[in-house]
Amino acid sequence: MPTPTTSRYDSTFAALQAKGEGAFVPFVMLSDPTPEDALRIIDAVVNAGADALELGVPFSDPVADGPAIQAAHVRALDGGASIDKALAQVRTIRERYPDLPIGMLVYANVAYVRGLDEFYAAFREAGADSVLLPDVPVRESAAFSAAAEAAGICPIYIAPAKATAQTLEGVAAQSRGYIYAISRDGVTGADKAASVEGLREVVDNLQSYGGAPVLLGFGISTPQHVADAIAAGAAGAITGSAIANIVAKYTEHAHPEPARITDIDALTRELSAYVAQMKEATIKA
Repeated sequence: MPTPTTSRYDSTFAALQAKGEGAFVPFVMLSDPTPEDALRIIDAVVNAGADALELGVPFSDPVADGPAIQAAHVRALDGGASIDKALAQVRTIRERYPDLPIGMLVYANVAYVRGLDEFYAAFREAGADSVLLPDVPVRESAAFSAAAEAAGICPIYIAPAKATAQTLEGVAAQSRGYIYAISRDGVTGADKAASVEGLREVVDNLQSYGGAPVLLGFGISTPQHVADAIAAGAAGAITGSAIANIVAKYTEHAHPEPARITDIDALTRELSAYVAQMKEATIKA
């Protein structure tokens, strides 16, 4: 039976710490707007300096996401996105980047429909390291964690803003690889900046229970946000909505028709420059 491995995360965080850097982790929606486009986008962000990836699996009712990432879900679904296509993209990414940590963000209904054991086994076989189900709170995590760990997948849970001590303790105990912490309430979105004042408190509270390194997400859209997250003691930062907004800038889409990227070269150039700036901000002062 496979055992959960945190080795890619462990190796990445250790190497970054030795260099005095934090991790920059971009979120990219698979199949947005096509599998081929998504792979070009992922190549761009990795080559620009991404330390790990968080990859979204398109879903019809993404309740934890704000408008930018909701639009990415819709673009991908209008183009015919499926779980099997997502798995194929993960296999390709793993072949290209054998040492890169790959985390998945998938809504729980996808896991239920496929069956928990088969769901986690499929993503492990494809090359994923971790799975975060944003609509599963840690208090309901037992079945998911058991199935993930049996398949050799790291379960990731969200530490909400202003969470109770019991919730933080549970998140720290159940998460493997890293802990996804958020510093404000609400859904994802680049227009809602992370609370600088709350970052240190969030990280300190989580670290008091031990567990995996903390990555901060939600409202991380500028290099200063990344620098603030690292200064607050986080191991790194995750950015999604700002990246989805760049993709949307170069995409024509009239729902329910398939979307089309108008200039993939311009898109990847802008995205590469953005990721490079965000990565530069992880260097500790």
